[in-house]
Amino acid sequence: MAMLSVLDREHTVAPTSYNRWLIPPAALAIHLCIGQVYATSVYKNSMVEHFDTSLTAIGIVFSVAIVMLGLAAAVLGTWVDRVGPRRAMFTAACFWAAGFMVGALGIATSQLWLLYLGYGVLGGIGLGIGYISPVSTLIKWFPDRPGLATGMAIMGFGGGAMVASPASRQLMSFFDSGYDPSDPASLADGTALTGLFVCLGVLYFLIMMIGVANIRVPAPGWKPEGFDPSTADRKPMTTDKDVAADQAIRTPQFWLLWVVLFCNVTAGIGILEQAAGMIQDFFRDSSGTSTVTVAAAGGFVGLLSLFNMAGRFVWSSTSDYIGRKPTYMIYLGVGIVLYVLLALTGSTATAVFVLLAAIIISFYGGGFATVPAYLRDLFGVFQVGAIHGRLLTAWSAAGVAGPLIINGFLDRAGGVGELTAEAYRPALFTMAGVLAVGFVANLLIRPVDPRHHADTSEVEARTKADAAGARTAEDHAPSTTGVRLVLSWGVVSVLLVYGVFETLTTALKLF
Repeated sequence: MAMLSVLDREHTVAPTSYNRWLIPPAALAIHLCIGQVYATSVYKNSMVEHFDTSLTAIGIVFSVAIVMLGLAAAVLGTWVDRVGPRRAMFTAACFWAAGFMVGALGIATSQLWLLYLGYGVLGGIGLGIGYISPVSTLIKWFPDRPGLATGMAIMGFGGGAMVASPASRQLMSFFDSGYDPSDPASLADGTALTGLFVCLGVLYFLIMMIGVANIRVPAPGWKPEGFDPSTADRKPMTTDKDVAADQAIRTPQFWLLWVVLFCNVTAGIGILEQAAGMIQDFFRDSSGTSTVTVAAAGGFVGLLSLFNMAGRFVWSSTSDYIGRKPTYMIYLGVGIVLYVLLALTGSTATAVFVLLAAIIISFYGGGFATVPAYLRDLFGVFQVGAIHGRLLTAWSAAGVAGPLIINGFLDRAGGVGELTAEAYRPALFTMAGVLAVGFVANLLIRPVDPRHHADTSEVEARTKADAAGARTAEDHAPSTTGVRLVLSWGVVSVLLVYGVFETLTTALKLF
């Protein structure tokens, strides 16, 4: 349709006057919304009561969403690169919002399969497209600081849970004044849950449209003022050539990096999935009662979310200076030491436990944010979004493996309320071993053999099409005044500040 032609790639090429600092809030607008997937625990128990089913049956909804994220990113990554970020982000917003609406219908009619279809399948597709669509664009706008660029975007995914968790509780209280966070049965009739899903669907769609409106791809030949690629300090692992997505998966570098990401995520997600129960189990008195309250455990989970988000920005930005390979040596090598220390000394003091776990989770978040820049270093920018999408299947696999490993050890050690720090040690030592495998895989990564580089005609065809779009963009250059910049950053900053404030307020209960 003519009205939707504005989403076409040729209408997304930026004029030379476009301010590249409009691109980070566009990416954050997407990632802050889809990061809600990490906040499903807020209403998980209430869903169990409403549908009168098991934790496993409701937990499958989250698992389906994560699996669909990986599949959608892998299958549609090449399409995202071809049609451009604006159409991809608009599509992601539609699927993400539709997921909530279909899920709300499932809650209202007590049809669990609609929740699977809505939030799980449709929402998961929106997750996958939304996750990768702004990242490759950011890398192109920030060739001088690709780690900083991807860190800014993917930081939002970690921060999405910090915003969604308190917002969800407040919305459920608005729709049902009898809501009690400690009593899942207080929402058993589903009214508040239905209202929550409808509100989140509408609000997230509107926020994501900010990203759709602001996103642009740079014109061919554009570079930041003062940046000369020929004289830039090029790291040993960085290439100025391009590799197509279909060819990238035939290289050993892709699969070694797949193993690296899988190992880093497997280890980190194991702690995230058990965080609240873990800190309570590590600190029990002689009677077997935990000395950490439920409220304090919730504060610990919030603190981990903050370190997850901060690690994505800080560590990814640091990789611009020390290189991507050395950064992963820190994630994996220091991570091994931290897991061993957590197993052996984590129960000595709450502060020690919190500090070790927080650094581990910062490495977990940093691994997600650094990997797109690592891919850009190895494979160039031509189809980095599609390559990133295929690599995210490692996340889907780790999302299954991590909890299975931790839960397998804990199930053999005892039931809920019976576990101690000793019960976690075999699992933590196993995670250290998993990180060791990733450490070796990272050491083996070398620059891509030139025989895998893309046919220059493919790159030239894309450049020619973008050049035509650039001429159109100059004729219809949008306003990039300071007002637009302030408003864009203002929206995402308010969301981030709200999330950090609510998280720190809750985290204080730990101390």
